[in-house]
Amino acid sequence: MKMNNWIGCLLLCLLFVGYSSDNDVDGKETYTGIPLVILDVDIPSSTDDLFALQMLYRYADEGKCKLLGVVVDRVGQAGAEVVDIMNTYYGYSDLPIGLVRQGIEAPSVWIDYSPLATHRTSDGQLMFRRTHSDYSALPEGWKLYRRLLAAQPDYSVSICSVGFVTALAQLLESGADEYSPLNGVELVQRKVKAMYVMGGVFGQAVEPDYNFGQGIDFAQTFFQLWPKNVDVIFSPGEVGDGIEYPEAQVLEDFAWDAYHPIRQVYENYNCNTGQKMWDPLAVIHAVEGDGLFALSEWGYVEITPQAETIFTSSTTGNCRYQLPGSAEWNQQMLQKIRKTSSKFNK
Repeated sequence: MKMNNWIGCLLLCLLFVGYSSDNDVDGKETYTGIPLVILDVDIPSSTDDLFALQMLYRYADEGKCKLLGVVVDRVGQAGAEVVDIMNTYYGYSDLPIGLVRQGIEAPSVWIDYSPLATHRTSDGQLMFRRTHSDYSALPEGWKLYRRLLAAQPDYSVSICSVGFVTALAQLLESGADEYSPLNGVELVQRKVKAMYVMGGVFGQAVEPDYNFGQGIDFAQTFFQLWPKNVDVIFSPGEVGDGIEYPEAQVLEDFAWDAYHPIRQVYENYNCNTGQKMWDPLAVIHAVEGDGLFALSEWGYVEITPQAETIFTSSTTGNCRYQLPGSAEWNQQMLQKIRKTSSKFNK
């Protein structure tokens, strides 16, 4: 009888330890390694997405971050083809790509460079090498999130969302699977250090946000389920509005390679649209930290059915947003982006 009681107590202790390891998010320790980054992007739509991706390759080359994967948050395989071209060109052919197959139907497209994968050289050969031949075999974005997050140290991953939040909403709604016994919310609580979002409208303005408004149901799910103890830093459109990378300057900066993917985009599609560098700001912040940015106080952000982002100040809040910089700061950020286009960083 005593032996049975002892075995029972031991089993209860083991169950408790197992539960605490997987589900207890109290007492989290600060991850001190280089940023581990997942990029969530709505390629192909505008070209600042391409520069955000290029910057992450450069940061990774310099040992300033580790790029874990890319989730393409625009339904279909066209975006994955572009990402595959970029990954292969920059030597990151093994970087996993996730797709959204059930998402926002027919969202706006500002610059449609989806045919990039079909470009050919003067002798009729395909211009760009690719790593994948069957994009139907790529995982769903939310599933890739689960796989990548489960494999990382606790409280270590920085997510850069510079498009829609479809895959993130699907991740948060997900249940336990072969990668983790945790549900989506618990997995984010356990593994994510911070989230950097290109989106939101703050300050005096109250108006819909483009990225969230394209798929308001997904955005509302994201805002409702995102854990309140995981930081979210917003990079609103007004911050990037002052940072324009003119078409002529882009072409000059990529003059060193006629077959560079970004140069081909600018040569063959209408990019003379006053393209602002919104998306790279979330990437810069995720990798280089708060020091380069002026930030709001802490608070909470809610979203209305009209995709308006409402910020409420609170010392216990998990949200902040970037503030617009001076003309000098805008130029500093532009030069940081342009540096990654240099042939010396190839």
